[in-house]
Amino acid sequence: MRPTLPLAQLARSAVSELAPDEAKAEQMSSRIHNKMCWVRLSSWALLLLQLLCSEAVPISIDKTKVKEPETKAEEIPVSVDTGLHYDRYLREVIDFLEKDQHFREKLHNTDMEDIKQGKLAKELDFVSHHVRTKLDELKRQEVNRLRTLIKAKQDIEGGNDIAVDHQALLKQFEYLNHMNPHTFEVDDLDRLIKSATNDLENYDKERHEEFKKYEMMKEHDRQEHLKTLDEEERRKEEEHYEEMKKKHADHPKVNHPGSQNQLKEVWEDADGLDPEDFDPKTFFKLHDTNGDGFFDEQELEALFTKELEKIYDPTNEEDDMVEMEEERLRMREHVMNEVDSNKDRLVSLDEFLVATKKKEFLEPDSWETLEQNQAYTDEEMREFEEHLVQQEQDLNLKAVDLQKQRDELEKQQEQLNAQKIELQQAVEHMERLKSQKVDPPPEVHVEGNALPEIYPVDIELHPEQEAHPQEHQPAPQDTAQEHHAQQIQDLAQEGLPQTHQDLPPGHRDLPPGHQEAAQSQHNVP
Repeated sequence: MRPTLPLAQLARSAVSELAPDEAKAEQMSSRIHNKMCWVRLSSWALLLLQLLCSEAVPISIDKTKVKEPETKAEEIPVSVDTGLHYDRYLREVIDFLEKDQHFREKLHNTDMEDIKQGKLAKELDFVSHHVRTKLDELKRQEVNRLRTLIKAKQDIEGGNDIAVDHQALLKQFEYLNHMNPHTFEVDDLDRLIKSATNDLENYDKERHEEFKKYEMMKEHDRQEHLKTLDEEERRKEEEHYEEMKKKHADHPKVNHPGSQNQLKEVWEDADGLDPEDFDPKTFFKLHDTNGDGFFDEQELEALFTKELEKIYDPTNEEDDMVEMEEERLRMREHVMNEVDSNKDRLVSLDEFLVATKKKEFLEPDSWETLEQNQAYTDEEMREFEEHLVQQEQDLNLKAVDLQKQRDELEKQQEQLNAQKIELQQAVEHMERLKSQKVDPPPEVHVEGNALPEIYPVDIELHPEQEAHPQEHQPAPQDTAQEHHAQQIQDLAQEGLPQTHQDLPPGHRDLPPGHQEAAQSQHNVP
């Protein structure tokens, strides 16, 4: 909402103090003085006047990028995310280096080309001991983080029993010197600067590729969905799709990013100032939110919010917020290519003022939005479809292999279960024998010729003999007596004792077979 007339005049008057036209500034200041003679401002209006006179014009809040004014200064160090996997480490190192006055001065006085060549890294030797100690701690924390990630990845891949060579694996992280994991040296700062520069240059390309894949996958899913519909449903779906495309394309004209018309809309709608009083230098100071004298990528992107709101609305079915962020990236890249003359990914005040004098700034071409520029070609879509087919085939083969492994594991599990059951049955059998206190017959070990044990009462009949005991077998008692007589005769021939009294005293109580075995052992020299 635009301010009331007195406050609007006051705001324009304060802004004019920053404008190059000093006569106009004096005229507008006089007008403020005259107005104050008859307008009684409330206390908050007086406070606003003081703020305006101190080179601070109230600006509206960027709905998507800018934080609340009272917390903006505190959140600047953590709100800017480079998208790099070592972003936190990078920002913490920069934050601590900027706390050193000597390094901060060198950083602001060194151009990007010298920074890329490593000249700034050499200034690390002159920072304070406190800062160096903190940098050492940050590096140790980062190395430990990388080691944890390496170990976690190995655990996921199933290599728990394999020793991890952290030194070899840390080589892939080129932004720090892995050979010295304890202290932060000049080489670490040089590596960090070069890696961040190269990675940031490739970051936008990677984002574009990811967006292209996103768009092709969205189209692929739409086509696959159409295949599941009958002819009538497919016709309705196609009509709805075309209707949504037309509805999305029906939006107000989008100004060329970075042009005079685009910046004047921000000046008027976001800053609440008169377009006729537009001043590039003042505009730069207003939107250099961190006051470092440069437009960084985030500050530039915040300028395009009004244009993006013309095209995209999160409440509309036809508007894709992923496409909105891609459009924001395209706008920022275009302005950087037009204005950033030294390619340091920052726009200085001088670069900005030079750009405002070019024809492209005053009379720009129309801006073509994403719906006017398809993100992919037909050939790229065909290759993407082939890649998806190949991926599906690979996944199917892997699924078959996994199913075979599962079947084999289930078979092994069944075998283990069977063995477990047999073992349990054996244990139960042993427990039953133990509970019945049945002792197995003692074993006799005899040197020389072994004598068979004789238990006449334990002689069992063969099943066939049991069926015909009288036909094939003599009486058990007669057979035992004849066998015992034959053994006594054999013992007599070998010179062994034949009677119970001839045995040694300690062996007279043994059964006959055991007595003969004991006597045999007794006679052996």
